[in-house]
Amino acid sequence: MAKCPLCGKPLDWGELIEQMLTLENAGEVFKDREKFVQTFEGFVFKCPHCGEEFYGRNLPEKEAKKVFELLNEFNGSIDWENQKVRLRLNSLLALDTMLEQWDKKVKG
Repeated sequence: MAKCPLCGKPLDWGELIEQMLTLENAGEVFKDREKFVQTFEGFVFKCPHCGEEFYGRNLPEKEAKKVFELLNEFNGSIDWENQKVRLRLNSLLALDTMLEQWDKKVKG
């Protein structure tokens, strides 16, 4: 799971995405995967633990892409009016990772 590149504490993907919802063109960004990845990498996030800022490119790209998929897979995953993420993204990412590992064991 994603950790702050400065203090090392675990980050909540929901909180990170909520920081991005303040973008003027957030609706467009969250519809287009390429635009999302590009914007995510250059976005300056603020760690809720240490308060330091860092670029999205310092976080796991694979997780960011999966977060994009999850947000677009579930209708109503973002409350645009209140700029809140309704999904428990960290839990869904952990479940997805467990399922991937299970598939590898079963197939291997």
